[in-house]
Amino acid sequence: MATTSSMFMYSLTIQPPSAVTQAILGQFSGTKEQQIATASGSRITLHRPDPTQGKITTILSQDVFGIIRSLAAFRLAGSNKDYIIIGSDSGRIAIIEYVPSQNRFNRLHLETFGKSGIRRVIPGQYLAVDPKGRACLIASVEKNKLVYVLNRNAQAELTISSPLEAHKPQTLVFAMVGLDVGYENPVFAALEVDYGDSDQDPTGQAYEELEKSLVYYELDLGLNHVVRKWTDPVDRTATMLFQVPGGADGPSGVLVCGEDNITYRHSNQDAFRVPVPRRQGATEDPQRKRFIVAGVMHKMRGAFFFLLQSEDGDLFKVTLEMVEDDNGQPTGEIKRLKIKYFDTVPLASNLCILKSGFLFVASETGNHHFYQFEKLGDDDDETEFDSDNFPADPTEPYTPVYFHPRTAENVNLVESIDSMNPVMDCKVANLTDEDAPQIYSLCGTGARSTFRTLKHGLEVSEIVESELPSIPSAVWTTKITRNDQYDAYIILSFTNGTLVLSIGETVEEVTDTGFLSSAPTLAVQQLGEDALIQVHPKGIRHIRADRRVNEWPAPQHRSIVAATTNERQVAVALSSGEIVYFEMDSDGSLAEYDEKREMSGTVTCLSLGEVPEGRVRSQYLAVGCDDSTVRILSLDPDSTLENKSVQALTSAPSALSIMAMADSSSGGSTLYLHIGLYSGVYLRTVLDEVTGELSDTRTRFLGPKPAKLFRVSVKGQPAILALSSRPWLGYSEPQTKAFMLTPLNYVGLEWGWNFSSEQCLEGMVGIQGQNLRIFSIEKLANNLLQESIPLTYTPRQFVRHPDQPLFYVIESDNNILSPSTKTRLLNDPSVVNGDGTVLPPEDFGYSRGKGHWASCIHVVDPVTTKETLQQIDLEDNEAAVSIATVSFSSQDDETFLVVGTGKDMIVSPRSYTAGFIHVYRFQEDGKELEFIHKTKVEEPPLALLGFQGRLLAGIGTDLRIFDLGMKQLLRKSQAQVVPNLIVGLATQGSRIIVSDVQESVVYVVYKYQENRLIPFVDDTIPRWTTCTTMVDYETVAGGDKFGNLWLLRCPQKASEEADEDGSGAHLVHERQYLQGAPNRLSLMSHFFPQDIPTSLQKTHLVAGGRDVLLWSGLQGTLGILIPFVSREDVDFFQTLEQHLRSEDAPLAGRDHLIYRSYYVPVKGVLDGDLCERYALLPNDKKQMIAGELDRSVREIERKISDMRTRVAY
Repeated sequence: MATTSSMFMYSLTIQPPSAVTQAILGQFSGTKEQQIATASGSRITLHRPDPTQGKITTILSQDVFGIIRSLAAFRLAGSNKDYIIIGSDSGRIAIIEYVPSQNRFNRLHLETFGKSGIRRVIPGQYLAVDPKGRACLIASVEKNKLVYVLNRNAQAELTISSPLEAHKPQTLVFAMVGLDVGYENPVFAALEVDYGDSDQDPTGQAYEELEKSLVYYELDLGLNHVVRKWTDPVDRTATMLFQVPGGADGPSGVLVCGEDNITYRHSNQDAFRVPVPRRQGATEDPQRKRFIVAGVMHKMRGAFFFLLQSEDGDLFKVTLEMVEDDNGQPTGEIKRLKIKYFDTVPLASNLCILKSGFLFVASETGNHHFYQFEKLGDDDDETEFDSDNFPADPTEPYTPVYFHPRTAENVNLVESIDSMNPVMDCKVANLTDEDAPQIYSLCGTGARSTFRTLKHGLEVSEIVESELPSIPSAVWTTKITRNDQYDAYIILSFTNGTLVLSIGETVEEVTDTGFLSSAPTLAVQQLGEDALIQVHPKGIRHIRADRRVNEWPAPQHRSIVAATTNERQVAVALSSGEIVYFEMDSDGSLAEYDEKREMSGTVTCLSLGEVPEGRVRSQYLAVGCDDSTVRILSLDPDSTLENKSVQALTSAPSALSIMAMADSSSGGSTLYLHIGLYSGVYLRTVLDEVTGELSDTRTRFLGPKPAKLFRVSVKGQPAILALSSRPWLGYSEPQTKAFMLTPLNYVGLEWGWNFSSEQCLEGMVGIQGQNLRIFSIEKLANNLLQESIPLTYTPRQFVRHPDQPLFYVIESDNNILSPSTKTRLLNDPSVVNGDGTVLPPEDFGYSRGKGHWASCIHVVDPVTTKETLQQIDLEDNEAAVSIATVSFSSQDDETFLVVGTGKDMIVSPRSYTAGFIHVYRFQEDGKELEFIHKTKVEEPPLALLGFQGRLLAGIGTDLRIFDLGMKQLLRKSQAQVVPNLIVGLATQGSRIIVSDVQESVVYVVYKYQENRLIPFVDDTIPRWTTCTTMVDYETVAGGDKFGNLWLLRCPQKASEEADEDGSGAHLVHERQYLQGAPNRLSLMSHFFPQDIPTSLQKTHLVAGGRDVLLWSGLQGTLGILIPFVSREDVDFFQTLEQHLRSEDAPLAGRDHLIYRSYYVPVKGVLDGDLCERYALLPNDKKQMIAGELDRSVREIERKISDMRTRVAY
């Protein structure tokens, strides 16, 4: 990277992409359990379906820093573990295995065969595996196919041969599959087109007569080479192949799926063909032919079936019927092919059927679905169509067949997995007045689209909420004896007394426990084997199992102000600043240590750690004083209450907690001191178990209230509950073991404690005002919570109301019937009864109609009612394309909603009959919209913006300024500023940034006196802009259709000249440079995040955090770019990134630097996702890199985690 850049950003992903491009099934951990491996962009993720609960959990997700094009699972004969083959853009074939003991992927083989990048003739697009695991074929779209023979050596390790070539020039491949031939020579089937003749024929005659053929390639294992064994023409519309079981399980061969038909083909069998059934209904076009877009074959004992999905989402069950011999046994010959309607599920990119009776649907858009099979549709009354009635020849005509779709009967949805793909637009706003803003986004397509609110936090499930007689100050739970599994009592402390509740079937008050009820409580502890301790301001009460009570009274004129306990030790602080320490004797009584230790100030809090396994005492006592210090005192019998170390703080400590937690730096567990301050800051520091020194302090601002800390347990791990203005949980991240501090999506609590009972094994109990709440935390994996509001059509853009917490969304769908057309068709007198049923569109989609548009405007309230408040449908085949809120100065600065539409639009090649600009007035605080008028313009206005009390509109290549008139908008000014098409606008002052669809951005200045729009600076590179935002007055950040992010800056001199007072004549007459503006923008930074950015915004994400650039990507990605402040940090992360590139080379074999420089060399951006992989390295590599950087491992991990936690999640 050119270190001359004056600006550096740190790129981080805060939500990985959720669009699954491929899903495969296999036993990757070598046990009987099946797992699902999915590819999303550059990430490979392993999911574990839990058949008992019907849930899917993510085990491992890893960025391979390369685009995954294809995945395949294979297993060597006789083994019980599946390996994964990755076809990526690295020009190499990678074979990886999952190592369950270390929870990571391990690369076994990496064989180079071609150039990197996604090219037409470089293999990687298609991947097919022999079902017996003997060979795999990796192919390109054109010409090249390579076969690798897979085997095992004497050590039972996987070996891979040199590639065998099966190239054929001038051939395009449409689909590829491995044939099931049992243990004969492996055969691969491909759908191919030879374009050699049509390339040479200028008349187009050869193209018309072109044939698509099914080709078999056989790998001869004896001679070790590949031959083209058999070829036969098939239907020219064929696009997909499915493997039919062979060997002992079936007849072998393939199903060829084309437009409106499915054909069974094999080299030694006749062809059998069935049509794809079409939907019947008043709003359906009976002539529309369906394609098969996804499918899956499932084998059971002695039988198999296919589930194939059409582009409407309908699943069809396809079966083969065999010819039987005289004894009724099936022979290897086929009698007929059968198809029947099964159910309707969302449109899938992949389907997986698990042996445990579940169906995983990796949806093309929207949430992924996990279904359970209720039955296999064998005995229902759906019509079954078979191949006896249809000709096998693809050229012969036949009568189409129809079915009535119905709600699902055979499968039952058990879990919907959140997926934000595709994200169409995204905005950050704080509508709920919390300390951190929320992210609002538009996701999904068609009737499954949603408006989502994303909040940083963990999901909390509440078990009990009950009101108390008065407001308690604290709560504890305790067992009665050490060996109890569950807690027996809940103890509540009030200002004037203590209440004890017993936990059983019900929770009720008890009075005979030995607890002092007339005074408030400071601490409760189960001590030794079977005793209880209660600390109150006037003393310590020691309750024995036989209800004998020993009382230690506080010295005269002094009271206890703070206390801490564990199962063998007690320490209390008196109001005079003295500390009294007790330890349990062998007979179970508490012995006071002779000397009291005086502290310099008033003690505010104390903490003893838990007694470590096999020890008799905790080594250290932490004491916090109001002089803003924490002291560590030794509890060793030889040096009791001696000072070991001191830590100065920025404010007085309000809570302390010593506890051991898992540690990513050492790989084991480490003792930490957690500190909460009165200022609402939380600190975590490492406490050395030998010397008592404090080191490696990490801080986090929790909120404006003093922080209180409580030790809890979540998922069997120790965790810390931190309470300030909102509750937080500190825990070890399941995958990396790194420490995470995440807010809980819950009410603010004043006090909390661990809670365990038969109904709730791992819960927490807390106080909020006068209420007692018991709750638990189920999932630690996901820390961004989503709330969805369903929308009607595919959302395109949205704007926020200037004052109210409301959003206005425009939605439009192409080739979908509008509601008015649909109503007209349903009210047609010729409609038969069964055809008139309207099925819910979110499951079945909308009725299609070529050239039709359905479009609407929604008012969405994501805060109070969490629903859409109003829907305005657009008539006359208009579709909304842009939206803005504009305050017109001619109307006393009243704000209006302006929507741009296009009539009769055709997307490609681009055409339309007219464009309109609709104006709406806000009614009832923005909850309703009132139509005022619409203005006709020549082209659909793709960009609208409020500008100096008027409306700025990008119409084609023209930029126009409109004012609001009584009957329509009035044109005030106009200029042609871009070569192709305006797609975006941004403004500050009188400067306007105009984005062109393929020519990057142009800076335009508006001269008010002259009423002129003058472009004065443009870009050197044609960028296909998708979104832009102004970072400051000179700088603009943007994203393009190829998945790049960039920052451009205007030269200082040009910027000043443009803003000079006067007519702007000096700008108009300045000499043009290469048919463009007189000046050029300079590139500040450039990065390839591997997702198409759909929105960009400069914002802050956490309370007190710096501004970052938040971008959303089409596949559901959310990422940020963080500006570096100091040069020192840049150098540190640059060196770290270089080390990681070599020490932790990307899994699929892509070079990381080249990957991030896909189209333009990476400049001024450091890859945070790569830096964060440091925590996952083995210890020796961590130490080595730390040595090179001259830092400790802890220091490096702290710097990496600080980069993220200071500004984001």
